Amino acid sequence: MYNISYIVNIAILIAYAITIISCVAVVLKENRNPIRSLAWVIALIFLPLVGLIFYLFFGRNLRGEHMISRMNKRKMLSHMTPSHVNISNLDLTPAAKNLIKLGRSLNSSFYTENNLIEIFTNGADKFNALKRDLMLARKSIYLQYYIFSDDKIGTEISEILINKAKEGVEVKVIYDHIGSFGAKNKFFKRMQENGIDVHPFFRVNFPQLANRINWRNHRKLVVIDRETGYIGGMNIADRYVYGGDDGAPWRDTHFRIKGDIVEALAYSFVVDWNFKNNAETMEFPKFKKNRLKNSTGMQLISSGPTDSWDSLALCFHRAISGATRSIYIQSPYFLPTDALQHALEAAALSKIDVRIMIPGHNDSKMLQYAANSYITQCLKVGIKVYQYNPGMLHAKAIIIDEDIVIAGSTNFDYRSFENNFECSLIIYDKDVNKQMRDIFFDDLSRCTKLNFPTWRKRPLPQRMLESILRLVSPIL
Repeated sequence: MYNISYIVNIAILIAYAITIISCVAVVLKENRNPIRSLAWVIALIFLPLVGLIFYLFFGRNLRGEHMISRMNKRKMLSHMTPSHVNISNLDLTPAAKNLIKLGRSLNSSFYTENNLIEIFTNGADKFNALKRDLMLARKSIYLQYYIFSDDKIGTEISEILINKAKEGVEVKVIYDHIGSFGAKNKFFKRMQENGIDVHPFFRVNFPQLANRINWRNHRKLVVIDRETGYIGGMNIADRYVYGGDDGAPWRDTHFRIKGDIVEALAYSFVVDWNFKNNAETMEFPKFKKNRLKNSTGMQLISSGPTDSWDSLALCFHRAISGATRSIYIQSPYFLPTDALQHALEAAALSKIDVRIMIPGHNDSKMLQYAANSYITQCLKVGIKVYQYNPGMLHAKAIIIDEDIVIAGSTNFDYRSFENNFECSLIIYDKDVNKQMRDIFFDDLSRCTKLNFPTWRKRPLPQRMLESILRLVSPIL
């Protein structure tokens, strides 16, 4: 006769085995990237307990879930009033026109003209402009940031928002719960108590911890009075003005925009506001006809783990593949998918000028080591790689030829492409492209250019660590 404890142990082992087999079956059924799927299968089989924990927290898939219902999406899109633009008549390259069509197919993202844009490359200028616009708000403020810190800059902005709410301005704020974890609860509670609608995106509580911790809303955008918008890479934090741990301000890129594209920013905000973790729904605001008249073309592309496609990864790939002269990339984290890595290699081998700028000292050592193995491949094929020296480079931009710029919140890494909710502008304008190229080359003067003979002499233990971390880069 078997004793009770033996039977219980056997039952636990059987249940555990069934759980592991079920997780493996789910991974295979999802038909993900084969390398990513293989990594999860190996982890689940050979590291069953650790693999299971990691899978529950970081391996789940949100594909097929809807941020909002299709009916509400159609309703909101029908309320948007962009001027119709005949793409075939635009003075753009075939590659740019194909990119416009791709964005439309992926995101229902309309192409807009009649836009103005101001570029910020330091936090002081950006936050001064933002605070000024917030103080001038008369009707509404919609503000969304991955990180909303309760430091000096964050407190100044929260005070402005509280004052505007007291004046009767509609103020709505979305912050990412994990990204803003460092801010005290009383910081957001005070805003709430003073008339501001404040909501965390994907609040992480038990028992939803495993369901929510891996998916972050990385977007940074503001819409003021349905006329002025902000979008880019800067969070609300002192590091962009007063410096990080090394004392140097973080280098980032942000935009102030006016025109038809602001409506697209509002659409993105409303979708996020109406996501299932907010009980209170928000109607799409009414916009007046835009009076600006110029030819600065823009699209807003959003992407997230609920989408059927990796929209921004596909747009990056389309833009890079269509380049004929130059590709300039700035990103704090460089962990490309195989498809994007191959597209960059093909461009460089085709004698296109490909340059990648990354931080010399990253805020994440693990990500920096993982990125180093990709740098080796880049240098082998003739891609020029530069490390930015004065502080953390947090800018995210791709500058293609002389007429396309993609910039916003999206890093050149797996997490941004597959796990984060992101949004970036695609700008079709020669003048803006020239400004961004000038900024890129100005930053180059503060960089160290890497060369392959020196790079390959890195210590063996470091190269081994980089290779190991590369194996898990799809889930970093």
